[in-house]
Amino acid sequence: MRKLAAAAVLVLTAVLAASCRPEAACPAIAQAPVVSLTVDREYAPTVRAIHLAACQDGRCKEADLELVPGSTAVDQGCEPGPYGGDGVCSATSSPDGTLTGMLMMETLSASRIEVTATGTDTAGNPLPARTAAFTPRAAHPFGEQCGTFITASVVLDATGLRQAP
Repeated sequence: MRKLAAAAVLVLTAVLAASCRPEAACPAIAQAPVVSLTVDREYAPTVRAIHLAACQDGRCKEADLELVPGSTAVDQGCEPGPYGGDGVCSATSSPDGTLTGMLMMETLSASRIEVTATGTDTAGNPLPARTAAFTPRAAHPFGEQCGTFITASVVLDATGLRQAP
C-alpha cells in the first residue's frame, strides 16, 4: 500500500512540475539590427543608387545600399489535410516593381530614429535628400515570453521618405 501511495505522489509531482513549463518554446533565432528601405514601384524606375544614413541614440551609420528587386508573396493555397484541416501549404514570390535595400546598424532600439536617403537617378543626377524621423515598431511575434523584435523600415517615393506601414 505504501508503494502505491509513493508512486501516486511521484506521478502527481511529475504532472504538477510539467504543468509549470511555458506553453510554447521560443525559437532560437536572432533579429538583425537593420534599417530596411523600399523604393516605391512608381519611383523605382528613376532610381539608380541610394545612400542611406540613420542616427539613433547618438550613434550614426551610413552606407551605399545594394538595391535588389523587391517581391511579394503569392499564396498558392493549401492541400486538404488528412483529418479535415489544412495540409501542406505553399507560396511563391513574384517581382512587385520595387527596389529594396538594408543598412546594417550596430544595434537597433525602440527609441526614435532619424533616417536620410540621398542618391542618384538613372541619368546620374542627384535625387533630393529625404529625411524621416520615427519610432521603430516593436512586436512579439512569438509571444511576450520570447522577447521583442524591433523593426525600422522606410519607404521612398517621389514625394519623400516615410515609415513603412
